[in-house]
Amino acid sequence: MSSITANLQAVRQRIAAAARAAGRPADSVRLVAVSKTFAAAAVREAAGAGQSDFGENYVTEGVEKIDELRALALTWHYIGPVQSNKTRLIAENFDWVHSVDREKIAARLSQARGADRPELHVCLQVNVSGEASKSGAAPGEVAALARKVAGLPGLKLRGLMAIPEPTSDERIQRGRFAQLRALRDELNREGLGLDTLSMGMSADMEAAIAEGATMVRVGTAIFGERKP
Repeated sequence: MSSITANLQAVRQRIAAAARAAGRPADSVRLVAVSKTFAAAAVREAAGAGQSDFGENYVTEGVEKIDELRALALTWHYIGPVQSNKTRLIAENFDWVHSVDREKIAARLSQARGADRPELHVCLQVNVSGEASKSGAAPGEVAALARKVAGLPGLKLRGLMAIPEPTSDERIQRGRFAQLRALRDELNREGLGLDTLSMGMSADMEAAIAEGATMVRVGTAIFGERKP
């Protein structure tokens, strides 16, 4: 058994255990394997072990892998900051974008998504920890942004995403994730029908699942440490 296959099994076991502890079915949490900086061969290996959702942070690198692995039935998630000049490449190649944080970016993705393509699944990135260095809309801006994005053709607004500040304090982790869940619930009371909470990574996925994550984005625990 390869290390990637063994790591995937271990991550799936962590997800199942965390879901059980939260009184949820294991299949209520979707695993996105974050393959940024790893070669297409690593993705192929993970796909051979039954993984179908992959996340990329860098547009050019991600598109190269998507092209190389087009014969495989994979779902590709763009999870990095979205630059205006990359919106067309993202809209033409990815199935999901987790990191929309302003109307201009959403409008450009909408314009670039061909009418012959399925809708592009979109999450709004929220800066729940208020870090100046971090992408994401401020929590108070999300409702207005969500209403605008929900009306754009070619996009399907699915939910919210967050990358809180790194901490080993589970109380802080859960507090940030609970904040995102409460924001999602508030939007749903307005009738937006959001079903996705993209939150939790290798170090904090248990806390995220306890607070309702429906997608966790895991790289290091599957593929190993990234080369600087």
